[in-house]
Amino acid sequence: MIIAAAVCPHPPMLVPEVAQGAAADLDELRQACDDAVQELIASDPQHIAVLGDGPPDTYWDHHAGGTLKAYGVDVHAGGATDELPLGLAIGAWLLDRNGWTGSRAYATGEVDPRGRTALLVMADGTAKRSTEAPGFSDDRAGDFDRLVSDALAGGDAPTLAGLDEELAAELWSGGARPLRLLGNIVANALGPNQKDASVAARLRYNEAPFGVGYWVANWSLSR
Repeated sequence: MIIAAAVCPHPPMLVPEVAQGAAADLDELRQACDDAVQELIASDPQHIAVLGDGPPDTYWDHHAGGTLKAYGVDVHAGGATDELPLGLAIGAWLLDRNGWTGSRAYATGEVDPRGRTALLVMADGTAKRSTEAPGFSDDRAGDFDRLVSDALAGGDAPTLAGLDEELAAELWSGGARPLRLLGNIVANALGPNQKDASVAARLRYNEAPFGVGYWVANWSLSR
């Protein structure tokens, strides 16, 4: 049973050791992520599944971990291995940082709920929001990020489930696939007439530092 979800971005600079002297630039985002994960943990899940981008339909159990050595720092998160892709490694780091010691797994596809299951969804917005962005500027980027932010703020699972992955790739967004997964999972939990459950949604953060769109949100499902 899915009981809650949190959405966080996964820029390497979220980790202070990577950001170093620029760490303060993302203090607000980092705090929003911590608050979202703490709310997720406070929902009293028996299991947390971290969803992110990576090899399609791949699953890793609690033994999996990730490293940020590629970014010049000796930071490890999660289990003993170094196999997790970046987004899932940052998800593991957020769980570790916020004290989660319970059951966890990582996936780039559908998840099999284990009792009361919470989702930590790692999803970046577009990287073409301004001329200082990594992908320079694309007029479509703001509209795409706004569509997602409105859906996250409104608990709108069908809109997330219908996100255009091809457009997202053109806009350098690493979030469409995990957000589509979130949308599909929650839409299934809501039932065909959306009468089996309801979503209480909170959008904590919606900004584009360095021209990259980032969202932080919490969803709570009630039945």
